[in-house]
Order: sequence, then C-alpha cells, then structure tokens
Amino acid sequence: MPETEPNTPPASAPETPGTPAPLFSSMRVDSLSYDRKSMPRCKCLPVSAPAWAQPHTCFTDFPAPTDVSLARKVGAEFVGTFILIFAATAGPIVNEKYNQAETLIGNAACAGLAVMIIILSTGHISGAHLNPSLTLAFAALRHFPWVQVPAYIAAQVSGSICASFALKGVFHPFLSGGVTVPSVGTGQAFALEFLITFNLLFVVTAVATDTRAVGELAGIAVGATVMLNILIAGPSSGGSMNPVRTLGPAIAAGNYKSLWLYLVAPTLGALVGAATYAVIKLRDTADDPPRQVRSFRR
Repeated sequence: MPETEPNTPPASAPETPGTPAPLFSSMRVDSLSYDRKSMPRCKCLPVSAPAWAQPHTCFTDFPAPTDVSLARKVGAEFVGTFILIFAATAGPIVNEKYNQAETLIGNAACAGLAVMIIILSTGHISGAHLNPSLTLAFAALRHFPWVQVPAYIAAQVSGSICASFALKGVFHPFLSGGVTVPSVGTGQAFALEFLITFNLLFVVTAVATDTRAVGELAGIAVGATVMLNILIAGPSSGGSMNPVRTLGPAIAAGNYKSLWLYLVAPTLGALVGAATYAVIKLRDTADDPPRQVRSFRR
C-alpha cells in the first residue's frame, strides 16, 4: 500500500450530484476573524478644513467610512441640540405645570436619555457635540478643527433658541420653569456648574479620544453622566453643564438672571476636565489595535 506524502492534503469526498455549489468560498473575513493589526495605527490630529462646508483634514486619522461635509455636520448639530434642549427643558416645565409630576429623577432622565439617543443617532455624522463648551474644549486640545468651531456653535445656539420658542408656544405661560437659575449663592452655583461640567468632559474625553475606552458605549456613558450631574446639582444650580441649555430658555422667557455664570463656569469646567483626562490617559503603543474614529471628534 503506497504511503501518503506528509504534505499532501486529504482528498475530499466527491460531490453528490445535484448538490449546489457554496455561495461563499472558505476564505471568509468578518468582524471576529480579520487581522486587526493589518490596518495602520494612527491618531487623529485635525488641522483645518480646506474650504467652507468641506470635511476637515488630519495629519493622520482613523479610517472613516465616509467623509461628511460641514453642512451635514451643522445640520445634525442643529437638530440634535433642538431635541436635547426641548427634552431637557420640557421636564422642568412639566414639573411646574403639573405639580412636580416629573420629580428630580424625571428631569435627570429627560436630559440624560436625550443625550444618549442623540449620540447614538447622529454621533457618526457630526460627533454630537450639542454643547459649545465641549466644542471649545476639544478644539483647544486639538481633537477638533478650530475652523469649524464657529459653525458648530452657531448651530447649537440656533437649535437651542428654536427649541425654547417651540416650548414657549406649547407650554405658555409655564416656560419659566425650564430656565436654569441658581437657588443658592453665586459662588456655590459657579462651583457646582464647574465641577459637574468637569465630570462630563472627563467622561466624554475618555470615551471619544482614548482607544482603550469602550467607545461603543459612549452614548450610555455620557447620558448616565448627565443624569448623575443633574441629580447632584439640579436643585441648586439647575444642572446646566451647557451654555445653550441656559441661553435659549433665558431668551424665550426673558429671564437673564446670572446668565454669565452659565456661560463661564461650564466652559472653564469643560477645558479643565478634558485637559485632566488628556494628562492621565495611557499612551498609545504600536501594539494597540486600531479603532474607528468616534463621536465628538468628527
């Protein structure tokens, strides 16, 4: 009996007549089997957009499925901010109109759930900033191009004002319940807004810029942080964390009490929170698997 050569593959059984050929060959590539080290390892360092309404350029960038124009990003920011302000402001208004039917937990849930669903639905388009303080902090840390900052902030302010006047038309005359005004001293309210925005940007920077963080859960992590912050600071400062959360309702209601506080404290807290995570984050190495670019950095 002849010996089989050691490197000769075993012969396959003959095909049964009438058996259809396989739709796919045995060479299969899917999310669990491809070589994750085959893609170049790189970090995003946005510089500037070549022209208005064009995607920004990077020295190096994570591979993205498609490039999104600035016009689409601005549109997504407007719609996302509109939904956020409408939901986050409607909770306190309903509380005022219906004898605290929502409660503090309901107010926190309205804002946190709104942030979560907007990140999950528009994060791949614009990054779902929804907050001028976040946009400025990411631009300052070179995670976002400065050239797109004015357009993003304009969209966020416009979305907030439109949502606030929509609420005014629906719930008039109860809009005053949705304005964030401090019920404590100015210094205490300033400190609270600074600290809760610090918490928010610390988490956002982690899930959006660190390849080791679980970026797929960014929406849940950020939404939960917003809920936690409102539970802590809601009764004292209103738990704004966002200049346009206060600006739009203040314009619609004509109540500008301590408005400067809600413009300055969240911005400073955002800058310090994002910078703090940038300082303590683990450094990237060549052996780290690459990940797709995430929300907030579009």
